[in-house]
Amino acid sequence: MAAELQTIVDLIRFGASRFAQAGLTFGHSYDNALDESTQLVLHALHLPHDLSPVYGPSRVTAQEKATVLALLQRRIDERLPACYLTGEAWFAGLSFKSDSRALVPRSPIAELILSGFQPWIGDVEVRDALDLCTGSGCIAIAMAHYNPGWRVDAVDLSADALSLARENAQRLDAHSVVLHEGDLYGPLLGRHYDLIVTNPPYVTNAETDALPREYAHEPDMALRAGDDGLDLVLKILRDAPLHLRKHGVLICEVGESQQHLERLLPDLPFAWIEFKVGQMGIFALHHDDLVAHHAAIRRLADQRP
Repeated sequence: MAAELQTIVDLIRFGASRFAQAGLTFGHSYDNALDESTQLVLHALHLPHDLSPVYGPSRVTAQEKATVLALLQRRIDERLPACYLTGEAWFAGLSFKSDSRALVPRSPIAELILSGFQPWIGDVEVRDALDLCTGSGCIAIAMAHYNPGWRVDAVDLSADALSLARENAQRLDAHSVVLHEGDLYGPLLGRHYDLIVTNPPYVTNAETDALPREYAHEPDMALRAGDDGLDLVLKILRDAPLHLRKHGVLICEVGESQQHLERLLPDLPFAWIEFKVGQMGIFALHHDDLVAHHAAIRRLADQRP
């Protein structure tokens, strides 16, 4: 069968077919077998990820074919996310180094960054921005890249994740990003921001335990967040007023845990953001709303470990 594979498009189609047959899971930057096969084939051939389809009929050498097939087989055998195999993930139009020290960059917040966070921040003049639970640094670095006048802090509890974020900051010349190691706002005493953006762990214990094998390669601490997925989110909400300026805005991703958050805090005026593909469990809240409901938020957050 391998002898019949002669062109780039042959290999892409073959990979997609094999991935579907093997029952792989897709959720790390790409959501289907064909796109992920394309990513891996082009990487193995040292071709750009956005190669024009006009090159699809190009013939490959025997050595190139062997390299591609070996990489496709690794994806099947090891169930590694494709971005960990290539070492690269694209986020907000930028190329980030990606490996198992942090989650594969894939948050819909990329769309917000590219739109300048409008209309959610309105006429707020952002001077200082914060990315909590920065992981690979993708959100903080992308914010700094598209907004060179912003001072951006980024915090993570994981030293491993911060080492990757540091490499990405160097990779993309993000000199205005300052990385901090610590628990949420812990390293930021006395610091205040116009915009806080966070994609914290928000997957429930049950959902984390049931995730497909691909997700087992990512840090458990970057996913797992208690029985309802809100252990960290509630603390972020509780302490946000201490670090948001009065006109400031908090933007937070909670994914499927949106239902639990709305149940716990039914009176909090969450603005659930609509993306090109619909709602993705990301909300915006203003400083004054967080202050007005602080007592209820604090009561819930203080009960968490």
